[in-house]
Amino acid sequence: MHQELSKENPVVRLRAFRAVDDPVTCERFVEGHTQVLTSIGVTNVTSSKHGWTENPAAFVIIVESMDGQKVYGGARVHIAGGSEPLPIEQATVAMDSKVTDIVWQYAEQGTGEICGLWNSREIAGYGIGSIFLTRAAVAISSQIGLTSLFALCAPYTIVMAENVGYHKLTTIGNNGTFYYPKMDLLATAMIHLDIKELSSADTENRHAILNLRQSFNNVRSETLRKKSIEIHYNLSIPHLENWNIKETIDHAKRKYLKKGWKNHDLNLFSGQS
Repeated sequence: MHQELSKENPVVRLRAFRAVDDPVTCERFVEGHTQVLTSIGVTNVTSSKHGWTENPAAFVIIVESMDGQKVYGGARVHIAGGSEPLPIEQATVAMDSKVTDIVWQYAEQGTGEICGLWNSREIAGYGIGSIFLTRAAVAISSQIGLTSLFALCAPYTIVMAENVGYHKLTTIGNNGTFYYPKMDLLATAMIHLDIKELSSADTENRHAILNLRQSFNNVRSETLRKKSIEIHYNLSIPHLENWNIKETIDHAKRKYLKKGWKNHDLNLFSGQS
């Protein structure tokens, strides 16, 4: 039996790892995320497909019970150049093919995407499925070697994304918006261009993310709307010596060259002439 979550004094662990290093926890992530999506009538979200579990360029942040047996929520950071396109590319390329060009523009310096953000009803209201997972995802992105991040946001998550430094990507879709994952739901493409310094984040979130980077493994009492939760952060990614951002960027480059891009096109995107 797993440890039951105390509603009065909830305690959870927020842990980061590379997807291919922990298939068992990935399965728990998939099960929990699928249940949440099914409960709201969504069955075709790109980021909910399961190919990421074998993607060497996918990293996972899980919110779990202290014994590791129960998953309460999670998010992922996918890096451009992995075994599959970024979820934002898969979701929107049929509606606007420019998304592929734009991702490559940032892939040369290391880019990725926060996706698959969710939380269970058991832990709703504590900020896990919103701000604390989002901060953690931005925090670990510098550890992975990224300089920018994409996101595809539901309307109610736009302000949260802006608070941590994102802005709307208005050069694709209808001024940055798409009907996704179905015609009555609107998604907004967003991008974070300063993962290292976080100059575009508001003061509170910038300080919180920088504090996480100073100590990836620590215990914090977090409060949102007068509700407190004890979070045991374990954000130092294990086996990171096996990760090579340059190899992933090189893989992204080979994929785009294979699509028929010319070197001149690549130089334009990298700011060269």
